[in-house]
Amino acid sequence: MSTSDRTDHASVVTPVDHRTAVAAETARFVAAVKGADLATAVAGCPGWTLADLVKHTGSVQRWFSALLRARIQEPPRKREVDLRLPEREDGYADWLGESATVAADAFAATDPYLPMWAWGADQHARFWVRRMLFETLLHRADAELALGRQPAIDRRVAVDGIDEFLVNLPFATFFAPKVANLRGPDKTICFRTTDGDDAWLVRLKPDGFGLDTAHPTADTADATVRGTAADLLLLVYGRLPYEAEALAHEGDEDLLAHWFANSAF
Repeated sequence: MSTSDRTDHASVVTPVDHRTAVAAETARFVAAVKGADLATAVAGCPGWTLADLVKHTGSVQRWFSALLRARIQEPPRKREVDLRLPEREDGYADWLGESATVAADAFAATDPYLPMWAWGADQHARFWVRRMLFETLLHRADAELALGRQPAIDRRVAVDGIDEFLVNLPFATFFAPKVANLRGPDKTICFRTTDGDDAWLVRLKPDGFGLDTAHPTADTADATVRGTAADLLLLVYGRLPYEAEALAHEGDEDLLAHWFANSAF
């Protein structure tokens, strides 16, 4: 899909206050890692420790905040931002909390409907706020799972996150090159929530893939995966396998294997 094909796409689900949710998710993240062993391995991000996870999330928040303040109109040529990272890892949790404050200041100074360059479908400032939310939420969940806790994810936010992921995935090839492999002879995969009536139909064609908004609840999908919104969110991000007990799947097994081998980022 080319840049010219991008639409002014907003969430088709119940609106989520992304600005407030970023602050809430960061607070949960900080609470999870405060006093934890930051050398703990993070299964959701192979090779990373909790320290790496915290540093990445705070860096993303500060980087996206810099993009918002700059009102960028084209892809940035550099990624230099003053992280103000503490020298000692025992200061990382508080630093992450301060990153959310940096983000809140950028949100307050930026009209979410301001036209801006973005790598995804929505070419407005709100893209970066929404993207920041799900970067933060997912890595908060990663941290809790690494510490042996089951992450609680609000159903409404999870539904919005699934939508955000599937809408933007076709544009992610520059940092997730395997996405380019998501092609097929007009094959469809349906994702359905079991704790609501939400559904997304993804259609793979020879020239690429995308959401089929004309038939979002088609009962004739070649493959279907069902689960709670929270579990489907973890699924699309590769944190749960589609064979997990919490999920149910049916249909073309090869199609599902192909999708999940190439879609996570």
